[in-house]
Amino acid sequence: MAILGRIFKKQAAPKRVFLMGLDGTPWGLFQSLCSQGVFKNFAQIAAQGSVLKMSTTVPEVSSVAWTTFMTGVNPGRHGVFGFVDLKPGSYSTYFPNSTHVRSPTLWQCLGKEGRRSVVINMPSTYPAQEIDGSLIAGFVAIDLEKATYPKSLVPWLRQIGYRLDVDAALARQNPDRFFEELHISLEKGEEVSLRLMREEDWDFFAAVVTGTDRLHHFFWDAWEDASSPYHSRFLEYYRKVDGLAGRLYEALNGRAVFLALSDHGFGRLRRDVYLNRWLEENGYLAFSGAKRDSVADIDPARTRAFCLDPGRIYVNLKRRFPQGSVLPGREYEQLLDELSSRLAGLCHETGPGKSEKVLRRVFRKEELFSGPFESAAPDLVLLANPGSNLKGATTRAQIFDTEGPFTGMHTQDDAFFLSDRPAKDPGDMHILDASHTVLAVLGSPSLSSIEGRLVLPD
Repeated sequence: MAILGRIFKKQAAPKRVFLMGLDGTPWGLFQSLCSQGVFKNFAQIAAQGSVLKMSTTVPEVSSVAWTTFMTGVNPGRHGVFGFVDLKPGSYSTYFPNSTHVRSPTLWQCLGKEGRRSVVINMPSTYPAQEIDGSLIAGFVAIDLEKATYPKSLVPWLRQIGYRLDVDAALARQNPDRFFEELHISLEKGEEVSLRLMREEDWDFFAAVVTGTDRLHHFFWDAWEDASSPYHSRFLEYYRKVDGLAGRLYEALNGRAVFLALSDHGFGRLRRDVYLNRWLEENGYLAFSGAKRDSVADIDPARTRAFCLDPGRIYVNLKRRFPQGSVLPGREYEQLLDELSSRLAGLCHETGPGKSEKVLRRVFRKEELFSGPFESAAPDLVLLANPGSNLKGATTRAQIFDTEGPFTGMHTQDDAFFLSDRPAKDPGDMHILDASHTVLAVLGSPSLSSIEGRLVLPD
């Protein structure tokens, strides 16, 4: 794209960072769109800089991944382990939001240093917290006023018809309208980004596109099937995303390091796997009666383990739960070994004499989490093989379901990270390295308090 031509020249590295987030865009898709000419601007940026394959958190859900990125620390330190988490000492759950994040965010660290940030549409930032700069929260924002800081932005956002999200139900009810809403949301996000880029005196700017994730959940099959009536619509949307990237990059005019990343990857969903049903059928879980709306309905005396989305196994441990049934120590360790072994062998029959292994790996919590909130973590976390979507619903009568509404699912090891500067590929880049790199480029003294590694040259 010609608008980028004059930008690609040597410049002194500025102490500012602009980050573009593409929620759920996998490295493989990014590369394919570059090679097909759909990503013209991104391809130019990658050619002068670098694009790396990146792994994300386990579990690979946006609430955990974005919170990990925005704090630069693992869930054992920031305290968010899933889209829903357990209330302490209870079988009841709650939806974590920005008030539950227990570590300072990158922009809070920068604010203490007298530096300003703008954050637009990043998941897990709702309700909007006070910031030195501006913040418009992303998923799961439901109220524009609560999603916005400062409040003085709200009348303008309403005036232009800013979208907090798209209505995902439209994907099945009215696909054409769904695609229209994706485009409108993208356009409004661009309008807000360009204005705040001009008017705010910022050091760190983050703008996230979440329509990519919504698109993938419902139309991943259309990406894989070129004969699908929605294949061209899929590509059209990504051309618009690439156009946005080009205009944002041009607006920077070389005055900031440009980064882009996804919080997780995506792949084809072949089956939903209902793990609480497996636990029940194998004698680890029981319900008190006919009601089984959630894990709050279990019979604690007859339950040794239960699951929350997407594959988080909690042992019903005495001392942790008021009606725990499993003793700490030997009994607990034996149960973890038993569950790990049996779950590792879980397979789905795909045809006569054919089956596919569901799990790629079973992690113990200490392999993934460390910090003051490790005790709140699940005891086991399951990482699925491609195609198996792990679920914690309690109402299903079967372990496997191949008729769900989604055709795409999150993946853990193929997110992407792009920089307009050449990177030193660590070989196994993690999303925490992206956080570290942001603060390192900005020269922040807070770098010593977070995790990860620098992936750009010093």
